[in-house]
Amino acid sequence: MNTPIYDFLQNYSKKNTLRCHMPGHHGRHISEELSELYRLDITEISGADSLFEAEGIILESEENTAALYNCGATLFSAGGSTACIQAMLGAMRLENRHIIAVRNVHRAFLNSCVLLGLDVTWIMPDYTDGILSGVVDMAAVENALAENPHSCLYVTSPDYTGRIADISAMAELCHRYGAKFVVDNAHGAHLHFLPKSMHPISLGADMCCDSAHKMLPALTGGAFLHVKDKRYKPILKQTMGMFASTSPSYLIMMSLDLCNRYMAEKIRGDIEDNLRYIRDFRQRFSNRLIFTESEPFHITIKAAESGFDGEEFAENLRKYGAECEYAHKDTVILLMSPMNIRADYERLGNIVEKSLELTRKSDIKPLNIPPVLPVKAMSIRAAALAENEQIPIEKATGRICASVKVPCPPAVPIAASGEIIDENCVKIFKSYGISSVIVVK
Repeated sequence: MNTPIYDFLQNYSKKNTLRCHMPGHHGRHISEELSELYRLDITEISGADSLFEAEGIILESEENTAALYNCGATLFSAGGSTACIQAMLGAMRLENRHIIAVRNVHRAFLNSCVLLGLDVTWIMPDYTDGILSGVVDMAAVENALAENPHSCLYVTSPDYTGRIADISAMAELCHRYGAKFVVDNAHGAHLHFLPKSMHPISLGADMCCDSAHKMLPALTGGAFLHVKDKRYKPILKQTMGMFASTSPSYLIMMSLDLCNRYMAEKIRGDIEDNLRYIRDFRQRFSNRLIFTESEPFHITIKAAESGFDGEEFAENLRKYGAECEYAHKDTVILLMSPMNIRADYERLGNIVEKSLELTRKSDIKPLNIPPVLPVKAMSIRAAALAENEQIPIEKATGRICASVKVPCPPAVPIAASGEIIDENCVKIFKSYGISSVIVVK
């Protein structure tokens, strides 16, 4: 597959043109190790196209991506899935659609609601892995759609642990009620290339974001926004441009361009190999570890149910040379990708063996979170933009949450802006090691 952005940057670098334009380094390195990157880093010069008005090499590369994913159109983002989420919700705001969302959203969603002045009807999942994951009741989805005409359903799938929602069933419900279906597929850029596509667009979603940098060989910040109906593309370009940098990174866009070649030529074979390695890894530890049901590349260990403290286990992994994606007393997530090779899994297996020997047995109970929605006192926007103060979590009961304060990862809200922090929220905050909270003054 052709790579128009990469080819343009390479050709420009070789011309030795006198650069009388941004960026300020003018192609000269300040570190020999980074010299090639500096030469390829440019701005919107003649022939380089422009991300939010794409009609040249960027448009060509976006069309290549859309063809690979078999969707109506694809937009590049150099601002991660955050910029895609802002764009998708912005498009829904332009259509005056009411937002319905399953609760385990990323804080990028809540920040977008602040910027756009959106309020949300929440669907609480039946939590299974702390606040990170849960099962969604389809009856609750249908009730919310029936009660909120002209709406949009927003779902995070895969969630942070890799659990995939019933996208096909949700899509059918949305379209039955005339709603749009938007999916945060940040952790699922590879799903289209599994033996049977599990990508949201393939399963009926109207639009979704993929963090290419999470699961594909793209630079951090590279993401795709896919849409089934290509007529939305100019609207999404407009809304993404409202929030994203007016100086998007050409290095990031180049990496997305190169991902196209990888997806066209190599990813299916790499996935086939990795599925075999992951199956063998899980089988090796099947008698000692309890795994969460998830898409293959999220190896999510139920630490508490397996009889040990996940944070201690993660520290032992580090001692032997492995860094996990996420660790909590309950859960440890080992995030792999199609780029891994057999030797990685052999090394990981040996490190896990040693770490299990070093990790003490524990009778920690998994965190039991009742699916209870805190009481709303203010709109998300009003609370987030109100005068606020940061207080110890012990003094937070009864106060109104102003800004979401959770670690990233996982960046899943415990109390959303505008909600009254109750004793259950305080308990959950403490369990995740959060000692203070930002509240309305």
